[in-house]
Amino acid sequence: MAVKSVDEYIVTHNSWEKELQALRAVLQNTELEECIKWGTPVYTLNGKNVVGMAAFKNHCALWFFNGALLKENTALLYNAQEGKTKALRQIRFRKEDKIRPEILQKYIAEAIQNQREGKEIKPVVLKKLLLPPELKDAFKADKGLEKSFLQLTKGKQREYANYIAEAKREATKRSRLEKIKPMIKNGEGLHDKYKNC
Repeated sequence: MAVKSVDEYIVTHNSWEKELQALRAVLQNTELEECIKWGTPVYTLNGKNVVGMAAFKNHCALWFFNGALLKENTALLYNAQEGKTKALRQIRFRKEDKIRPEILQKYIAEAIQNQREGKEIKPVVLKKLLLPPELKDAFKADKGLEKSFLQLTKGKQREYANYIAEAKREATKRSRLEKIKPMIKNGEGLHDKYKNC
């Protein structure tokens, strides 16, 4: 079921309701416009994403779409996928954490100012997807696997290709290939199970 409003998102994540309400109150006290994108609350300036909030199993978070550009307010920022995520940064909150609006407002104000100045980190244009020979051979042997693979997003395709290519030993490549075949056929990404943690 697709979430259509921030209220609905908060109700859907009722174990984090108090924290999400507190974060929302801070965000609503800015000039940012509230909307839903990708099923989560996002706050925009002139149609550009500035901040989002999300609830996960073990924490909730404020996401800064160009958080890597924050220079004055950085102590609480966390890169969820070090080495992969270029622009996004988050501030995580666990149940025992106190949400302090006076601190968060500084981060949000700097993010808004950066957006107003047009500062952003452009996505890196990725090179052509290179399939390892083991994956190509698997596609020749199983056309259904290839069809399922081609229906995945480019990012998921790249994750699988890299997963096989990065293995050093042939035995590891083979065992990884066997592991991912059912995942590909189910339309899953390699790291999907970590998306809601």
